Amino acid sequence: MTLLALGINHKTAAVEVREQVAFTPAQLEAALTELGALKEVHEAALLSTCNRTELYCVIERDGEAAILEWLSRFHALSVEQLSAAAYHYLDGDAARHLMRVAVGLDSMVLGEPQILGQLKDAYQVARSHQGLGGELERLFQHTFAVAKQVRTETGIGENPVSVAYAAVSMASRIFDDFKRSTALLIGAGETIELVARHLKEAGVRTLIVANRTRERAAQLADSFGGEAMSLNEIPDALARADIVISSTAAPLPILGKGMVERAIKMRRHRPMFMVDIAVPRDIEPQVGELDDVFLYTVDDLQEVIEENRRHRQVAADQAEVLIEHGVGSWQHERRVRGAGDLIRRYRQQGEQMRAESEEQALAQLSRGDDPQKVVARLARQLTNKLMHAPTLGLREASGAERQDLIDAAEALLFDAERGPQDPR
Repeated sequence: MTLLALGINHKTAAVEVREQVAFTPAQLEAALTELGALKEVHEAALLSTCNRTELYCVIERDGEAAILEWLSRFHALSVEQLSAAAYHYLDGDAARHLMRVAVGLDSMVLGEPQILGQLKDAYQVARSHQGLGGELERLFQHTFAVAKQVRTETGIGENPVSVAYAAVSMASRIFDDFKRSTALLIGAGETIELVARHLKEAGVRTLIVANRTRERAAQLADSFGGEAMSLNEIPDALARADIVISSTAAPLPILGKGMVERAIKMRRHRPMFMVDIAVPRDIEPQVGELDDVFLYTVDDLQEVIEENRRHRQVAADQAEVLIEHGVGSWQHERRVRGAGDLIRRYRQQGEQMRAESEEQALAQLSRGDDPQKVVARLARQLTNKLMHAPTLGLREASGAERQDLIDAAEALLFDAERGPQDPR
């Protein structure tokens, strides 16, 4: 079996491609069911965020092509389109990638904490749909332990920086005084909650939270002294908004060019700053063509993010060391488990030989055969059976000039027989 990490992210694909490969919450159940039904796949988990779509699978050795073909069918994209933007990692490299993702080393914002929560959600969804077996279960648990160690022992999580922070930081370049600004936040997830917190700390005058369910919008708005509304009420409130930041899981845009154009006219062309953090996008790209509108996507936040990245690089270097240790530990445990399976199979084989020989010996004794001869035959038969396969293997290894196998056999057969050696 092979561990595979396959995906695309902000480094390999623009938002136009990422939004086509993203899985909405409503699609996850069907996707995991289809993925798990592939004969090449034994375990599977799916991670889909605004910056990445990744599949973590335990597969047959040649199963990667089948997964890529499935992904292309699911999203109606050609394999060539996906291959141009996709990356893949196997076994130890796959484990290393997962750990780097978990601690934010592979994120657009270095060390951002939201990805760990998103990864835990992906783990729970896969678990609830029987996508996890022993291999992925142990890997995810090991990854979460490494992520906790990194957060505890390094400064990777200090001085909060995230896509949310970068969005607010960029807004401050347009509006030098948030105390006179009104912000409309679309969505009510963790990212929007972070945006609200950063805006409130920056002193924004008014916060409006719009969400598909008004109740969830009210919960978030109340915690920051803001207003709440449903998505249907956005057209009436848009003209009040100096800042619009959107992050939902909607499959289609929420704000169109016509809606924003009407709001700009009502604002008498006062500037409007908009950031679309969602993938797929919540705001039609054509909105950016309007005068007095400053529209940015997650990819446009790179300048702010790079500045923050430099401040976290020292902690990131420390995190890399801890991750390498974590990968080594996971690989060691995996090898031990692999040896355990081999030992179990070998003992079962030996037990089967013993049982067969014992049954034959007892039958011979019940017929009145000479006990001394029965015991001699039993010993000879067991010896021949136990030695046959190793002897044949050693001969084949010698003929193929596989000295490595011969040396390993000698170490297993005779070092163990001699026991611990005196270092003197």
